[in-house]
Amino acid sequence: MFKSFQEIEHAVLDSAKRARVALAAAHDLDALSSLVRAREAGIAHGILIGRTEQVREILKRLGQLETDWELIEEPDAAQAAARACRLVKAGEADIPMKGIMQTADFMRAILDKSNGFVLEKQLLSQATVFEFQGRLMVASDCAVNIAPEYPDKVKIMKNAVDLARRLGCVQPKVAVLAPVEMVNPAMISTVEAAMLSKASERGQIKNCIVDGPLALDNALSKEAARHKGIAGPIAGEADVLILPDLASGNIFTKSLTYVAGLPTAGVLNGTTVPVIMTSRTDRAQDKYHAVLIAVMQAVS
Repeated sequence: MFKSFQEIEHAVLDSAKRARVALAAAHDLDALSSLVRAREAGIAHGILIGRTEQVREILKRLGQLETDWELIEEPDAAQAAARACRLVKAGEADIPMKGIMQTADFMRAILDKSNGFVLEKQLLSQATVFEFQGRLMVASDCAVNIAPEYPDKVKIMKNAVDLARRLGCVQPKVAVLAPVEMVNPAMISTVEAAMLSKASERGQIKNCIVDGPLALDNALSKEAARHKGIAGPIAGEADVLILPDLASGNIFTKSLTYVAGLPTAGVLNGTTVPVIMTSRTDRAQDKYHAVLIAVMQAVS
């Protein structure tokens, strides 16, 4: 498995291929900065859809020539997202990217039956890839599914495992998180975690090893797991974390940035093409990491 975003960058550069990214609502310094960095690295070309006067000002601020970019005027965020998707559908771009807009506006374009990119019988889910102690990990779902029930969590896990495998982890170790390690009927997250673990044990969930319920400390720390008497192949060695719901996932992923300061990337899963969907408040470097993962998926 890739151990860092820098390793992903090297792999993309070694492929010598470029992807065309359609940035919707491109009048945003951090989103545009990430795409400028990708262009300067030689891995992506940008189509900038949004308020072009503001885009021109940002490009100038970043030392870019306007003639090196394709600009499309569209002040409405929802229409900008739809335009980005249409460009990808028409083969004029490879990847749609979310700029300065609400997630709901971007998701409507992705979910649109005529121009969207949802895999048949698939559930869209978000995952956060992050660097932790010299390796990459995946956490899901942090932004799309509000209160997933057991069938949804099976699909969320499949999406997260597929992403981890794309990142080079052949048999991801999945920790299904809950507040406690014991099954408690009053805590549905512990019950569903145990169900997911048993389903994996019986081969109903494939290409991964699953255990749960596990508290976060037991999934990340061997010492914490030993202290609590928890054994098994996942304890302290998880590659993938499945969060109980969007609230816990959103708090967790923002803590990675604002408390721990870890490098991250937001990824949308369950689509027919790579999609870059980051938070409006993600740092420019983290938006660049998301670009790297999407381009890796597009060119591989």
